Amino acid sequence: MRIVVTNCNTTQGMTEEIVRGARAAAGPGTTVLGLTPAWGPESAEGWLDSYLSAAAVLDTLRTYEGPYDAVVMAGFGEHGREGVRELVDVPVVDITEAAAHLACLLGRRYGVVTTLERSAGQIEDSLYTAGVAQNCAVVVGTGLGVLDLGDPERTEAAFVAAAERARDAGAEVLVLGCAGMTGLQRAVGEKLGLPVVDGVGAAVKLAESLVALGLTTSRAGGYEKPLPKRRTWGRPVE
Repeated sequence: MRIVVTNCNTTQGMTEEIVRGARAAAGPGTTVLGLTPAWGPESAEGWLDSYLSAAAVLDTLRTYEGPYDAVVMAGFGEHGREGVRELVDVPVVDITEAAAHLACLLGRRYGVVTTLERSAGQIEDSLYTAGVAQNCAVVVGTGLGVLDLGDPERTEAAFVAAAERARDAGAEVLVLGCAGMTGLQRAVGEKLGLPVVDGVGAAVKLAESLVALGLTTSRAGGYEKPLPKRRTWGRPVE
């Protein structure tokens, strides 16, 4: 089984970190390949970055020749998942909804701990669209930017502080609200005594399950194949 994991930004080091987490979660016989967009934001933090990122990821998958059996979209709260489901003929699993779905199996209410507070609205909208917002107690920011996550001690301390706020708000399960946080779940879970769900690992396991069950995106209704028409990608050459 071959799973493609798409980073939502152009930072190659983050793609490599995400792929390490994905491979750690993958079962025997699953190959994981990471794709980094050739253009777009170096980190996705805010609406502008998110829409730009979505187009870049779509372009990356449009031009990637494969082969692959499933796509994992490793951008927490980022746009594009619906477009990718129209574009490709394999299961598409977004880490945001994957983490939320698994969290709902572990407790009545979950909390998301993310990077900057400005991302909370996007994440809430993404959870609502996925149908799992009603179980979310709170989305809490650590105050760290995506590119600040390279310092493990600083990231863990900020996550624990934010996670305590989420627990106080009623969260019974915690969700890592950024693909760059992959790997924190065990250390933080032990300190707080709560289950911690990593979206990358959750998405990989769900993607494996869908492929094994022979299931993929429905073409009835909202995710029909795109209408045939001329589409110009990027600026036309003059």
